Amino acid sequence: MRIIPAIDIIDGKCVRLSKGDYDTKKIYNENPLEVAKEFEAHGIEYLHLVDLDGAKSKHIVNHKVLEQIASQTNLKIDFGGGLKTNADLKIAFDSGAYQITGGSIAVKDQDTFLGWLETYGAEKIILGADALNEKVAVSGWQEDSKQKLIPFIQAYQKKGVVYVICTDISKDGMLQGPSFDLYERILNETGQGVARSKINLIASGGISTFDELPKLAELGCEGTIIGKAIYENRISLKQLEDYILSK
Repeated sequence: MRIIPAIDIIDGKCVRLSKGDYDTKKIYNENPLEVAKEFEAHGIEYLHLVDLDGAKSKHIVNHKVLEQIASQTNLKIDFGGGLKTNADLKIAFDSGAYQITGGSIAVKDQDTFLGWLETYGAEKIILGADALNEKVAVSGWQEDSKQKLIPFIQAYQKKGVVYVICTDISKDGMLQGPSFDLYERILNETGQGVARSKINLIASGGISTFDELPKLAELGCEGTIIGKAIYENRISLKQLEDYILSK
């Protein structure tokens, strides 16, 4: 299972929110590049970079932070937040994104999202399936789309999506543990049938202790995104380094 630390950006700074609420913003570092370099120094190869300003304003904003991290580290960065147009996507990839995550766009403009899949390939385009009470949320989690989570993932699976990041918003930033049952159901309900491509499920939200990581791996999660647990020193970078080396 891949270990993918998260850096969320507001005003160019590394922050964390609770349950996606911008009013709960806590700044952890003024310099995201410094944070990214520390991750890399501990053997981490991947980074989940979220443009929270972009998610709110509905277009890419913090691409300079992406460019800085991509040009000064070897981290493979998946970038999301505010990607709504082909121009946004081009900026993200030109700025050094390895993959991009499309969430709101996949709900509100399916044709554009499917065009991205066709143009860039399923290895480069991640479906962001973030949900509250198993309903997909959009626009930086400010809106509930009324779409049910698992059927939403299944529909895109049939159209060729192979990477899915699923965040249970009720867990995000709360340090109360991830949604093991939800991830198990997603994996069970997307893992059957000859016509289906295997979903690489990336768990996100609520990770609070190191012991949760082997459980997610055992369920079959392909990766896990860890945010506040790192910044609040619940999980040390040394623990993550040892976990990566042990694989």
